[in-house]
Parts: sequence; structure tokens; C-alpha cells
Amino acid sequence: MSGDRYSKALASLNKQHRLRSLRAPAGLDFASNDYLGLGHHPAIKQSIVDALDSGVSVGAGASRLLRGNHDAHEALESFAAQFFGSEAALYMSTGYFANFAIFTTLTQRGDKIFYDALSHASTREGIYASKADHEAIAHNDAEAFEQALKAWTKTNSGQAWIAVESLYSMDGDRAPLQELSQIADRYDAMLVVDEAHATGVHGPTGRGFSENLAHNNNLIAVHTCGKALGCQGALICSTQQIKDYLINKCRPFIFSTGPSPLMAVAVKTALGIIDSEPQRRSDLALLYQTAHDRLNQTTKLAGPPSQILPVIVGDDARALKFAEILQAQGFDVRAIRPPTVAEGTARLRLSLTLNVTLKDVVSLMDALETLLQDAYAQ
Repeated sequence: MSGDRYSKALASLNKQHRLRSLRAPAGLDFASNDYLGLGHHPAIKQSIVDALDSGVSVGAGASRLLRGNHDAHEALESFAAQFFGSEAALYMSTGYFANFAIFTTLTQRGDKIFYDALSHASTREGIYASKADHEAIAHNDAEAFEQALKAWTKTNSGQAWIAVESLYSMDGDRAPLQELSQIADRYDAMLVVDEAHATGVHGPTGRGFSENLAHNNNLIAVHTCGKALGCQGALICSTQQIKDYLINKCRPFIFSTGPSPLMAVAVKTALGIIDSEPQRRSDLALLYQTAHDRLNQTTKLAGPPSQILPVIVGDDARALKFAEILQAQGFDVRAIRPPTVAEGTARLRLSLTLNVTLKDVVSLMDALETLLQDAYAQ
């Protein structure tokens, strides 16, 4: 097969300033999702060493329905269900995998999924691959969700689904979860909340923004383990019935090798750290509140402060240029361009983590302020 089609596609991306490539981390971390700095936590490292010494295998070796179900998986799932206040939890290999699995397995023909227009690609692709109808709803507009469900339930008897993120990965703003939960109750809908960027960081005790809704039988919460927990995988927290259904019907689960038992051990340890070291959340809050306050002097940020701070510059080439300037100054800041975000909203996505200090954050704000002032003065 000729490679021309690929060459042309890559050339087109390059022309649009959208050609991507891989490179190793360099400079101060303002790009990762390791919000609490657990990626190098000594207790997590030691838990893996101890697990190896006790005979826990590196790989699962098979699908969990064959010989790949290990004590470490079940220990994590039992602990996670108790930790997040759900009836059950199912450990998946990635957050993308978990979202895709939920919507391709649980929804049926005749159902309809109402999802936030800024939902993550994993959610959208799971929705598109499902047998259910679907409709994008204006971002964070609880009233629009209600009107859409009200109209649909008048003439349809299928199951309604609401799909949102609790904290949006590119904008750093929060979903109106209390209102959406009430709407789900009124219209007998299932509420699926992707807590990927809130797990460990937000909520009264670091259990995400859906923490106070955890006992609702119509809630499915996805807690990603590769961000603030510093590990890998994702936990689908739900009722025992939904877990059992996924085990029996979810093709991505049935036909994939199970996640590493070692990583299950690491995730369980990370969850324990959320409770044993609450100071990490307040230390992080100081960093992102400081950055938020400074940025609001030069650019308008949506909603309450969070560890995700978007600096929207609009033009793809300008976003790349700004990122390169900051990287040359020792700050690992990345440009985010379409199709990850909407056309005309290319941005610098500043991610605040405990891998940097307050002094580092202030230095970045100084550099960014100078950069933006010089750019807009031209």
C-alpha cells in the first residue's frame, strides 16, 4: 500500500501547526497530571518492592476471567469500594478503557445518552460506538440537560443517561453535579461522572466532587489512577449488579489481559496516602490559588480555581510559540491545539502539581505575564 496518504496527512498537520511528536520530559513540571506528586512517593515504591518479594507477579498473565484474576486486584477493588463509598468497584487498565467500556456495554438500543459537549474523547468515542442514541448538551448547562431529558422521556421508554466530567481536563471548570444528580433522579436517568482530574484532589476528603453522591444507585463514577494517584488504571465505582454485568458482558474487559497486579498494589497504597497525608491537598490548593489569582490579572479564567489553568491564545502557531519560549526558560508548559480543543481556542494548559514549589509557580507567572504583555502590545 502506498504511503502517500500518510505523507500528505502528516504534511497537512505540519502546515496547520498541529503535527505532534513524542519527547522526554524536561524542565519544571507544569504539564503532567501527577497533581499530588505521588509518582515518586517512597511508600508506593516500597509497596511494589514488598509485593515482588512476597511473590506478586509483574503481569496478570491472562484475562481476569481466565487465570489473570489476582488477590491484588480483588484487594484493591474491595478497598476502593469502601474508600469511595460505592457498593462495588472494578479495576480497569486505563481511564480511556473504563469510559469506553461503560458506554459500549451498559447502554442499549432505545436508550439515549445526554453528554456534556466538552466531554473527554474516551467518553465520546464510547458513546459513538454504543447502540444508544446520543445528544451533546451545552457545556455545564444543567437547565439544558433538564430540558433535553424532559422532552425525550415524554415519548421514549428507554433508559436515559447523563455523562459528564466532574472537572474538565482542558478548562479546569467543574460540572454542576448536585443539579445534575437531582435531574437524574427526576427523570430516572443514570449519571456517569468521570472524576479523572478530581480524584485525590477535590471533594471534602479527596474522593472527587461526587463524594456526597456516592451511595446513589444511579451513579457510576470513574476514578482514574494515573493522575493524582500517580499510578495507572481506573476504577469503575458502581453497584454490585453493574460490576457483575460488566464482568459478564464487557468485551474490553473479557478479552484483555488483566492489569498488572503490582499496579493494583500501588493504587491501593496511593488511596491510603490520600487519607494519611491530607496536607498534600492543601499544599496543592495554595499553588493553584496563587497561580489563579495572578493569571486573573492578565487573562480571564472560567469558574473557581483548580489545578488546571487554561491560557487561551486562539491561534495554533501562537500557542506553540509561547510554549517554546516558556520551555526555553525551563518551564515544561505544553500547547494544546485542535482537535483536542475547539477551533480557535488553542491554549497553554498549565497543570499545577506538587512536583514544583510555590517559588517555581511565581516564577512561571512572572514569565507568563511578561510574555502575554509583550504579545498583546504588538
